[in-house]
Amino acid sequence: MPLACGIVGLPNVGKSTLFNALSGAGAEAANYPFCTITPNRGIAMVPDRRLQRLAACAGSKAIVPTTVEFVDIAGLVEGASKGEGLGNQFLAQIRQVDAIIHVVRCFEDDEVTHVSGSIDPDRDIGIIETELLLKDLLTVDNRLEKTAKLAKTGDKSAKDDLIFLTQLSEHMNNGGQARALETHERWDPLLKDLSLLTGKPVLYVANVSEADLPDGGSLVEIVRERAEREGAELAVFSADFEMQIVELDDDEKMDFLESVGLERPGLDRLIHSAYRLLDLITFFTLSPNEARAWTLNRGTRAAQAAGAIHSDFERGFIRAETVNYEVYLDQGSETKVRDRGLMRSEGREYSVKDGDVILFRFNV
Repeated sequence: MPLACGIVGLPNVGKSTLFNALSGAGAEAANYPFCTITPNRGIAMVPDRRLQRLAACAGSKAIVPTTVEFVDIAGLVEGASKGEGLGNQFLAQIRQVDAIIHVVRCFEDDEVTHVSGSIDPDRDIGIIETELLLKDLLTVDNRLEKTAKLAKTGDKSAKDDLIFLTQLSEHMNNGGQARALETHERWDPLLKDLSLLTGKPVLYVANVSEADLPDGGSLVEIVRERAEREGAELAVFSADFEMQIVELDDDEKMDFLESVGLERPGLDRLIHSAYRLLDLITFFTLSPNEARAWTLNRGTRAAQAAGAIHSDFERGFIRAETVNYEVYLDQGSETKVRDRGLMRSEGREYSVKDGDVILFRFNV
């Protein structure tokens, strides 16, 4: 399954423009609230220069990058958890995502209306977080009520869950985000089942004007301070600028990026931030037919990595023949890597590293 990110924010902060720039899916973007009336979904290929270079060395006919899915819902407004606006209808669409991309308006433009009448990133973030929290509270309190009834029947599992759910409800009623509650790992399955919006890691995207690239202006500093305080990630992004370069060829794109002091397009920078936020890594498989990238959680063992390709690989796992991509590129081919004894043989408990090139051996 690809990495999935849900895009949230107030109306007219640039969510749909960002979505278009990232996914090329052509979602409607206009200067009025609730332009997005159905969830937009788009798949973007994860840019990785390592994969291109490895494919060239291996002579692979096809290149298959890993992907990320973006889900853009209608802008949320104050009172969304009680049915105000359209965003509340679609919050369920992002309950299963891996991370929340919270787009914050950090640009002044009299021609683009703001639902609150002024630009205030801290206030805007607070509105969205409150609405997500209130939506989560409904979920938790509903589960709490059902669990309490079960506990009265003597169900031991329900009694245990009731303790945690009561603690979680109290935490959230005091304004705490689910991700900020320190819990024992025994409650992880229950938390996962609840799919709480405030339990997901957050990547703030400060949407700035082109003139404020690459670092953003004073408004971005407000978001940066908040991100640091929360342990969240921040990406500075100009959705309008990214839309201008999305159709350009590589040389033209680089010229435009350099003109505003950037080295990489926004998609590269945003996905890099998302991978760092979720502690993800990439490994590669190579063959004459295809060069392919795969995404894993850091610390994943070799046998489970094999299972990401096919369940038969994990069941029949024998070993993982592994080499770091830099070593592979330096040697120029798998044959030279093997001839010089640089290919390692790793067992099922080996922890896969970012940039590993792996050939899995398995029994059918």
